[in-house]
Amino acid sequence: MPSSALKTRWGLAPWKIDFHSTPRPIPKEVDFAVIGGGFTGLSAAAWLRRFEPSKSVALFELGHIGAGSSGHTGGMALAETAAGDLPGLGDVLAGFSQIVKELALDCDLSLPGVWELGRMGGLPDSPITWSDSGQLRAVRQVPGGTIDPGKLVSGLARCADALGAQIFENAPVENIDFQKPLRLDVAGDVVLAQRALLATNAMSLEMSDMVLGAEPKFTLAVATEPLTEAQRGALGLGTRKPFYTIDFPYLWGRLLPNGGVVFGSGLVHLKDWRELADVDVTVGQAAELIARLESRVRGLHPVTHAVEFTHRWGGPILITDQWKPVFRLHPRSPHAVVLGGYSGHGVALSVYLGRWAAEVMLGRRKPLG
Repeated sequence: MPSSALKTRWGLAPWKIDFHSTPRPIPKEVDFAVIGGGFTGLSAAAWLRRFEPSKSVALFELGHIGAGSSGHTGGMALAETAAGDLPGLGDVLAGFSQIVKELALDCDLSLPGVWELGRMGGLPDSPITWSDSGQLRAVRQVPGGTIDPGKLVSGLARCADALGAQIFENAPVENIDFQKPLRLDVAGDVVLAQRALLATNAMSLEMSDMVLGAEPKFTLAVATEPLTEAQRGALGLGTRKPFYTIDFPYLWGRLLPNGGVVFGSGLVHLKDWRELADVDVTVGQAAELIARLESRVRGLHPVTHAVEFTHRWGGPILITDQWKPVFRLHPRSPHAVVLGGYSGHGVALSVYLGRWAAEVMLGRRKPLG
């Protein structure tokens, strides 16, 4: 299915991706092939060329750049992984911030901290007091913040392109023969690659060997009309800190530059990743979950009782075993690297590990864990 159809079915996020690749013939051979045009793949492609400008890099994206998880995320930049800190991981937010600086990415990065909300206890001076299956209050502040996903995707793509990576949109990799060199079937052409990165996240799980132990889901979000400064203050969002709950029912959110608020919650459960192509936020379970989310938002606080919603959308995430990201050599070839499965913590982590993956492909580091 064309990515434009997915974009329509998955709704309209409040982000804009303004990068379009230059049409060119698909190469017959490359040093490095990157499969997947989201945060991970674009970061890796940029760093491969920055580290080794003499090596050829081709990135292949099924649809348009950012058509999957990266263009449909809520844009919350969180520390660590969904499983917490992992041995050898390092400081994700510091590393991500350094990448943004080094690559001169204009992505509205802001790291004021993140509120963790709960229905038991809470800070005595909690700025947030909402009604949502009990009284929802801030229980602590943790490191983190927000970015504009559209600007980050576009900026990474422009950077990779300027460094000489060849970016191909609407170029699905239909099969990989894990020989040496690797043989990729790309949109009817054959590409030989010395090394490859599979950064397809919730898609093509058989190809990346993540079909077992990882569960593709479709998560949902809405954005409100712009709120006044007084309204944002009454909600406890005057400091522009994003938030997420540490208990259930789950709720997360963040402010938009125009004063609107993004709220997210709900998962459409899938038996197979291919079902993502059939998810439509206007019908069925996805529509029911969005309606339920809007009802919850209107019940949070007097400020939101009559709020209007300007955007309704969703996107894929991949929930992994024990919530740990998958970062390893492919079991069928030491020349292919698999990276994905961020379990909802992929904004900063994917860009950070994308650079790391480039170093793995160059033989400079080993994968995490």
